[in-house]
Amino acid sequence: MVKHILDTPVEYLKGIGPARAEMLRKEIGVRTFGDLLLYYPFRYVDRSKFYTVGEINSDAAWVQLKGRITAIQTLGSGRVSRLVMTFRDSSGETELVFFQGLKWIREKVQVGREYIVFGKPNLFQGKYNFTHPDIEPAEEEIQVQQEPLQPYYSTSEKLKSRGFTPKNFVRIMRTLLSQVYQAIPETLSPQVMRQAKLTSRADALFNIHFPRDPHSLAKAQERIKFDELFFIQLQLLRLKYIRMEKVKSRSFVKIGVFFNSFYHNNLPFELTNAQKKVIREIRADLGSGKQMNRLLQGDVGSGKTLVALMSMLIALDNDCQACLMAPTEILASQHFKTISRMLQGLSVEVALLTGSTRKALRADLHTRLQDGRLQILIGTHALIEEQVQFKNLGLVVIDEQHRFGVAQRARLWEKSTIPPHVLVMTATPIPRTLAMTLYGDLDVSVIDELPPGRKPVKTYHFYEKDRLKVFRFMKDQIGQGRQIYVVYPIINESDKLELQDLMDGMDTVSRYFPLPEYQISIVHGQLKAAEKESEMKRFLEKKTQIMVATTVIEVGVDVPNASVMVIENAERFGLSQLHQLRGRVGRGADQSHCILMSSYKLTTDGRKRLETMVRTTDGFEIAEVDLHLRGPGDLQGTQQSGLVGLKLASLVKDEKLLRLARELAYRTLDEDPGLEKPENLPMVKHLQSSEFDWGKIS
Repeated sequence: MVKHILDTPVEYLKGIGPARAEMLRKEIGVRTFGDLLLYYPFRYVDRSKFYTVGEINSDAAWVQLKGRITAIQTLGSGRVSRLVMTFRDSSGETELVFFQGLKWIREKVQVGREYIVFGKPNLFQGKYNFTHPDIEPAEEEIQVQQEPLQPYYSTSEKLKSRGFTPKNFVRIMRTLLSQVYQAIPETLSPQVMRQAKLTSRADALFNIHFPRDPHSLAKAQERIKFDELFFIQLQLLRLKYIRMEKVKSRSFVKIGVFFNSFYHNNLPFELTNAQKKVIREIRADLGSGKQMNRLLQGDVGSGKTLVALMSMLIALDNDCQACLMAPTEILASQHFKTISRMLQGLSVEVALLTGSTRKALRADLHTRLQDGRLQILIGTHALIEEQVQFKNLGLVVIDEQHRFGVAQRARLWEKSTIPPHVLVMTATPIPRTLAMTLYGDLDVSVIDELPPGRKPVKTYHFYEKDRLKVFRFMKDQIGQGRQIYVVYPIINESDKLELQDLMDGMDTVSRYFPLPEYQISIVHGQLKAAEKESEMKRFLEKKTQIMVATTVIEVGVDVPNASVMVIENAERFGLSQLHQLRGRVGRGADQSHCILMSSYKLTTDGRKRLETMVRTTDGFEIAEVDLHLRGPGDLQGTQQSGLVGLKLASLVKDEKLLRLARELAYRTLDEDPGLEKPENLPMVKHLQSSEFDWGKIS
């Protein structure tokens, strides 16, 4: 039984039926009246104005023409065939070109008949033509004069062949709205609507499809965007409230011998004020009796690992174990070496567990873990295997957390009867808007200053003509005892063409830096793990002065003596990747340099990325620029970004609205944590009916 008219299967809407309904489901995921109602137009066009062929002087704007088809021909054959129509009006003629759905279009159009054509002109060999324009018989075009803004729905050739042309979408939406408008439920409380100055949901959904004027369209868009952002925030903050109230964890009140011995005897350098502030925030969480869920952000080299280690020592002081999970073996090994080195002289048992840990070693490790002798376990996904059992797990640290799925992290928490405290770390600074949406249920700490003695890396952009100047600079740096990375882009590690770039580069570098005076390491994804390890080791031990590599070194070896990073074809890297690579140098006290080499052919975005890198070393500023250039979906490198709920809202353009949504979600839950007041019932119903489980965002 259908509970609400919006749950009605779409086949029951007049003019659709079972076969067309199946096509809607397959092509655009529309199953019900409610789904169709949320299939918004992707633009609005003024269909009241007609142009002539002679007036077309740019390919920038969409235009509407009225005239006759004078000829139709099919050119080419098989998969490369195309349908070309000659369209003529009183001022001249143009061509309409179709590459798909030829049979259906050919049957629909008659030579000599008058048509209305709507599309975007393209300039081809000095003449304008139209690719896949909308084409309708002129006698069917009646109501356009009354409505200045016509909705335009995205459609596909398959949908068009079933009659779902943009014009028919308009008819279907009219039928739908006439049936459901009175039944569209309100989703916000009167208080939130008043505070945010919003129109009703029913009016917003009507005006998003059929706006009376630009003002009513803007109000409709504002309301729908607000809803999308508000319900993400409300659900995230509710999770946070529930966890703070209900999820109890161990209370780490003791700061004892492990923490104090480390602080007084082993601290590698004076803590920065930012590190002290973050450790205070973590200590307060650990001692509260409630489960800590904190995100620790900080640039490469800002000292996050040190903060994580000091947090783990607090767990040890309170008779608990700790673990650190990293996404790759290289990174897990790096953490293991760093932490073991920092703990020298202290009686703390640390072990490393990865996919390649030998069987005999594993058995011993499992025994020591279960009887509590093994206090800190560092590893990869291997940590979540069933046979890995702790005696008393109190703190989980997750590094580069966006590379782990929700289920993987949850399995770590299940390794303790009392939920462990959780510290999530990322070296990819996350813009404020994205952090609010992706990690809205976590408390956020930021390390925004570098340890003492670290100098910001100087960055330069050079073209191919400057190659000899760059090589002379490299020789000068090697003469001073420094080491150098030269990185090539390999987008797909099995791509032979990309690997050729690296090999050609290796030849060039070898010619200018010949044996035996210079030694060169080479590292790329097609080397076996042992070979890679061996090459990295030679570089680490200063047996080679130059490492020619692909991005496999983006996370990995920490070489304080490497002070120059040369990035070839820098325009082919994303901003966050360039920033991560630059973070490989500047680890020591010497002045470090990053040289971005590029071709002259730069896109606008490519130029902006390189200019940003030269201008700033601030990871947060870089992340903001990256968000604007790439959008939020790509930024995390995964699609678990929780942005599936956003159809209209943009984290880039709607930051102001997002802040308002978060503030009102906070206010709502402060006044009514359980959402039990009658006025909040519409919000509860909307959350319950929402298909997407917002709880899985982070």
